[in-house]
Amino acid sequence: MPIEFAARTRRIPVYPLAGGYDLGADVAMLASNESCFAPLPVVAEAAAGVLGATNRYPDPSYASLRRALADRYGIPPGRIALGNGSCDVLLAAGEALLEPDAEVVYAWPAFSVYPHLAAASGARAIEVPLDDADRHDLDAIATEVTVATRLVLICNPNNPTSTAVTLDEVEALLRRVPGHVCVILDEAYCEFALTLGDTYASLELLRKYPNLVLLRTFSKVYGLAALRVGYALCGSEDFRVAVDQVRQPFYLNAAAQAAAVEALRHQDEVERRVTETIGNRLEMVDEVRALGLRVAESDANFIWLHLPEGVEEADVVSGLKDRGVLVRAGSSLGEDGSLRVTVGTADENERFAGALAAVVGG
Repeated sequence: MPIEFAARTRRIPVYPLAGGYDLGADVAMLASNESCFAPLPVVAEAAAGVLGATNRYPDPSYASLRRALADRYGIPPGRIALGNGSCDVLLAAGEALLEPDAEVVYAWPAFSVYPHLAAASGARAIEVPLDDADRHDLDAIATEVTVATRLVLICNPNNPTSTAVTLDEVEALLRRVPGHVCVILDEAYCEFALTLGDTYASLELLRKYPNLVLLRTFSKVYGLAALRVGYALCGSEDFRVAVDQVRQPFYLNAAAQAAAVEALRHQDEVERRVTETIGNRLEMVDEVRALGLRVAESDANFIWLHLPEGVEEADVVSGLKDRGVLVRAGSSLGEDGSLRVTVGTADENERFAGALAAVVGG
């Protein structure tokens, strides 16, 4: 007789993993929204510098990283939640807030982990379609909030569609959401968003709405995806206490902590890389639109393009792979007939544009 597992394991969808890691070095890796820039040598040295003490557990209070983030954003350390990537904080929020008969509301398609929260907890997921411009329909989301709602998720900029809503629009939503409902503004790509202004802009909302949480990551703009460091700036300390309570201890390793602290000291280099990425993004969008394809207005380090009618998504993904370019199929992210493409180096982007022109026939 086979092992009997909990019913929720059958409900939880499989996270869409990117492939291509076995294809060698001569591949444009544009399927995962990573940075194309390696971490600064001093950041790598900071991570390596703690490896001689790996016989000891990491600091369970994560004091140095919390202080560094507190200094950067002016948020008390007690209102900063950390995690093994932002997904860790997100999943912990689902465990702390959701249960059967509760509801979680989010746009769709959005970040692929969002459906896990309802599936794991037994809560009801309310998925609200994006508007015709691939943006969150915040008015429709607000309409779906009921007495059963515990959590509202806003991915801004949105993954996979790359679009952003303004902070004025976000505040209009917050004014309509009851104070007992937690609103997580998932800002994993906010540093690349011209629509949102600077990375401090949403902090004003945090001061006004204690039920708001800003979710961010070191995986993208800081180039630390392999070390997995996420964080949340919380409107109240209650959220941080709750998500810490439902997780295992030592969820953030010592090398990751050291690298993140050092990375925060080099904002000039971060801004330079952001500027270069945005420039490459604009060029990539122009090249794709020159092929007659519709591309969403991107505020992220990736783009979202729609394939012409009659063109099979799987054929395009396969054709690009044959030409050494890896992208993510829209069907794995919630919308068939689309592609999500990470902005790479100028050379990688040029390779992608040439391969796409060959595959879709110009």
